[in-house]
Amino acid sequence: MKLFVRELLKAFLVGVAIFIVFLIIFFIKGWELTYQELWEEFWESMIFSTIIYMLNAASFILLMRKYDKELFTKKYIAYGILGNIVASIVGIVLSRFVLIVLINQRSFAQFLAEERSEFYVSSFIISMAVALMFYAAYYYKYYKERQVKEQKIIAGSASARFDALKNQLDPHFLFNSLNVLTSLIDEDPHQAQNFTTSLSKVYRYVLEQKNKDLVTVDEELKFARTYVRLLKMRFEDSIIFDIPDQCSVPEAKIVPLSLQLLLENAVKHNVVTSSRPLHIKVYEDKGMLVVSNNLQEKQVVKKSSGVGLQNIKQRYRILTDREMVINKTIKDFSVSLPILTQKYTVMETQENYIEEKRYAKARERVQAIKDFYGNLMAYCIVIPFLWWLNLRTTEFLWAFFPTIGWGFGLTAHGMAAFGYNPLWGKRWEERKIKELMDKDDF
Repeated sequence: MKLFVRELLKAFLVGVAIFIVFLIIFFIKGWELTYQELWEEFWESMIFSTIIYMLNAASFILLMRKYDKELFTKKYIAYGILGNIVASIVGIVLSRFVLIVLINQRSFAQFLAEERSEFYVSSFIISMAVALMFYAAYYYKYYKERQVKEQKIIAGSASARFDALKNQLDPHFLFNSLNVLTSLIDEDPHQAQNFTTSLSKVYRYVLEQKNKDLVTVDEELKFARTYVRLLKMRFEDSIIFDIPDQCSVPEAKIVPLSLQLLLENAVKHNVVTSSRPLHIKVYEDKGMLVVSNNLQEKQVVKKSSGVGLQNIKQRYRILTDREMVINKTIKDFSVSLPILTQKYTVMETQENYIEEKRYAKARERVQAIKDFYGNLMAYCIVIPFLWWLNLRTTEFLWAFFPTIGWGFGLTAHGMAAFGYNPLWGKRWEERKIKELMDKDDF
């Protein structure tokens, strides 16, 4: 019901606008109208406008429900144009029937006998001009909404991927820690109790950091030392660690829990015994945080789930174009994590993405401008021809309507192509974009 009332109000406004155009034509031609004639012209304009507009609106709404925003693509735009033509012709016939038969009390036979094709030409041109304005307004709205939605989808997709990767760390870390605890319960119950206490502290850190994109290297080093104490309870002198107290760059950052995963992988895939101790070293090298260990791979090891190294690699790819480096030799295995700073994250990590988006937007803008100039060229050719045809055939200046209607559509097309809107301005546009992006269901 609300939709019907809203469209009816729009139909009324269109009728008023067309009536004003008629008054301008009458004034230019020097025709005089009595108040009675003026009133009749007004109601005739309102009848035609309301019926034709409502039928076009119904056609448009039905097509939108079926094709949604694809209606504005080249593939389906013909359906919209055909729907408007059919709705306009039916609307003109129905409007003339209401005016002649219902209001002027003529018989239906007289109505059919007096109908001429020329009666429909000017009305059809006017209705198509209105339909063109209608489509231009909705296309401009669709164009802006599509821009906002594309940005939100890209941002949301990256955020969802990153959250999914982070959420993998929780069960992965807990599962491996419980395996260690199970072994300790049989071997040393007292150590198992100490392990449980330390594990609770470590897990608190895991919960605190899981919602962060980046953490400082110093935080990760501190956590790594705590985690190392858990491993020492299990392996004692069979494992040797060399971890620095702090990073040389205080603001340096890495992805959370990356050190823990690398330490865990080193223990998981290598032999750790008192006769063959595992040496793990963490150090900085040329803007990278390196975790290395002597390579003594287990002969039989369960197939990796891929959560560890792959998880870290994928999270870094979302945040930066700097790659995690894996280096394996006969004697050693090392993983180098890019050390990020806030400045680098903001400026460098988005450089490729921004460059790609600029190129895509530039191509889209160029195509929109080309389409606009094609539309402008057609306007400059067709409109003069319509005026020539109008002045050669009748005194009624019906060419005003396609000139104004197409001109309105051309203006809207130009504003969309060049990103300019003198009515609302940038502040309104920015507020609207923010409003749409804040909607959860947009």
